[in-house]
Amino acid sequence: MGKTHPDQQYITALLTNNQVLIGQIYSKFFGKIKRYIVNNNGSEDDAADIFQEALIDIYQQAKHKAFVLTCPLEPFLLMVCKRKWLNELKKRAVIPVTNQSDDLLSIGEDVFAQAEELLRQDEEARHFADMFKKLGERCQEIIRHSLTGEAQEKIAETLGVTYGYLRKKKSECMATLIQLIQKSKVKSQKLKVKS
Repeated sequence: MGKTHPDQQYITALLTNNQVLIGQIYSKFFGKIKRYIVNNNGSEDDAADIFQEALIDIYQQAKHKAFVLTCPLEPFLLMVCKRKWLNELKKRAVIPVTNQSDDLLSIGEDVFAQAEELLRQDEEARHFADMFKKLGERCQEIIRHSLTGEAQEKIAETLGVTYGYLRKKKSECMATLIQLIQKSKVKSQKLKVKS
C-alpha cells in the first residue's frame, strides 16, 4: 500500500461525523457523480442513493477494516460510484452505459486497486450476511453476541448457558457458517465457469 493521502481527512470526517467536512464531500464531489449517473440512464435520486451507499461502504471499511486512503478521494469515489451504478444497471437490465471511458483513463492504478478491494469486501460482507441467515436461530444469536466483543462469560450469562456450552456451541456454529460460505463459493465458481 502507498502512503496515506491528505484526503484521508474526509474518511476521518465520516468516522467522527464531522458535518463540516461531510458537507464538503457533498459539495465537492456529488456534482460530478450526479452528472455521470444522469447521463447514463439514471435520475438525480439514483445518484443520491449511489453516492450515499458509496459513503456508507467507505465508512464501514474505515470503521471495521481500518481502511486508509492512499489516493485522492475524488477519483476513488467516482470509481466506486461508477461500479455501483453499472451493477445497478445490470440488475435493471438497462441499455449499456454510454460514456464509459470519459475520465476513467486519468485514474491511477492504485485507485482501481482500492476501489476493487472495497467492492470485493462489500460483496463478501453481503455474502456472509446471506449465509448467516441460513444458520439456526440459536447459532445466529450466539455469533451475533460474540461479534460485539463482549466477554464470553458475560455472553453465556446473557444467553442463560454455561461458559463451556457457549464455547462449544460457538465453534460448532462458526464451523457450519464457514462450510456454508465455502460451499456457496464453490457453487458460484462453477456457475461462472459455465456462463
